Amino acid sequence: MIADIIASLPPDTETGTIPVMHLKRYWAKTMAKKDRTLAGNSLPEEWKTDNTLLSVLGLGLEQVYKFLYERRPTFEEFENWIIKMKEGRLPIDKINLFNDQLSGRVAMGVPTDAKALTDEDIDFWNKNGYVIVRGAVPVADCEATIEIICDFLELDRNDPSTWYHAHPDKQGIMVQLFQHPQLQKNRESKLIQAAYEQLWGRKDIWLNTDRVGFNPPETAKYVFPGPNIHWDVSLELPIPFGTQGILYLSDTEANQGAFTLVPGFQNIIEEWMARLPEGANPREQDFYALGAMPVVARAGDFIIWHHALPHGASPNRSSVPRIVQYLNYSPLDQEIKAQWK
Repeated sequence: MIADIIASLPPDTETGTIPVMHLKRYWAKTMAKKDRTLAGNSLPEEWKTDNTLLSVLGLGLEQVYKFLYERRPTFEEFENWIIKMKEGRLPIDKINLFNDQLSGRVAMGVPTDAKALTDEDIDFWNKNGYVIVRGAVPVADCEATIEIICDFLELDRNDPSTWYHAHPDKQGIMVQLFQHPQLQKNRESKLIQAAYEQLWGRKDIWLNTDRVGFNPPETAKYVFPGPNIHWDVSLELPIPFGTQGILYLSDTEANQGAFTLVPGFQNIIEEWMARLPEGANPREQDFYALGAMPVVARAGDFIIWHHALPHGASPNRSSVPRIVQYLNYSPLDQEIKAQWK
């Protein structure tokens, strides 16, 4: 039954009005999963292709799922929604490159000569599993981005009484804001791109479209909702190379809900997991006891970390919000473990 459903899915090569491969297959898979005729964990080997497709189109994962699951559109309606989100400006050059990569018409693993990080930065990365790209985005652009986020959330940055109002696009500290010229300008920082290229050792990496974050101070009525320290990757060993990143839009102190991680954990995770008691869930351990530390940085600084590091936001015990933007680069052929553990 399931094999028949998978066999009936459109092939990667089938396109529609938007000439991008895999889109019709992605839509069909998602609809089948929504209808529960296909298990949610089916075809894990296509997960990276799915997410790269959204990167190519400049769409956020959450906003696409929300549209598909709530609206259950036809494929034509899905394409029209994408065209509307892109204001009719489709990234044809990116689409063509993605099609060429997916079809094997071009080789992947194109070397880079990027040198955004110093030798000392690389040594720090190898030891600690993270690096701070200083001044990756101008402070003026950070300030403009904060204003955009505050306007979107209908709050006053200088009025604490407005920071805690409910908003339909706010989930905990995550804000479902994806498309805005200023957000895209920040994402396309040449310094950030060069740093990612240097860490990956290649040019052919894709920029994703991720959310922003607003983490206000805790109060007698408001408690930090998380996410606490966690992983966003399967813990099936060995964990392949992968990155994540966060842009501080304002100066962020240790007690200000700062991004927190366990430095160097990418180097010891296999040994640590082998020492866990039988039956222990590695995702439920005391990471603060392992040396979790907040990362202090200034507005415009960008933090890249190895996804094997336990990481997360932290409770904000200052008097001002922590405001950030998330973004990442990764290649289409990034190794992804099929089993989530």
